[in-house]
Amino acid sequence: MIISHEGYVENFVNEDVQRQGTGVDLTVRRIERFTEAGRLDFDNSSRKISSGEDISGDKLEGGNSYRITYNEKISIPEDAMGLVFPRSSLLRNGCHLVTAVWDPGYEGRGQGLLQVLNPEGIVLEKNARIGQIVFFGLEEGVREGYKGKYQGENC
Repeated sequence: MIISHEGYVENFVNEDVQRQGTGVDLTVRRIERFTEAGRLDFDNSSRKISSGEDISGDKLEGGNSYRITYNEKISIPEDAMGLVFPRSSLLRNGCHLVTAVWDPGYEGRGQGLLQVLNPEGIVLEKNARIGQIVFFGLEEGVREGYKGKYQGENC
């Protein structure tokens, strides 16, 4: 079941504009170009997150991927999860926003992967609305909320 965002989203650019029927629009705080390779493994013992350089305000070239940090601070309740979907305007401009599950108990300014498929690129202005987070209630709460590396990220 989809639940209300009330009390779970902070740092709106403009809540009246961002509040949608089933979720909340997420806006661009920072755009980064990847500058090195990352590494993933099974137990995170050798995990390395790729570094990036801030290129906010620049034209984003087609055929590339970029890390986006959102303005909004999200707090997922222990009995819910969040999913982010791209806004249709982003898709209509030849771009896709890839995200992961937002776990119960996560708090922070999340990130997404922007794929610019339009060969002509795109310009994302500061605070552009690119995604929408939707909160889904769980039948029962989890035993323990999110305690991973990204708790409190970008705050």
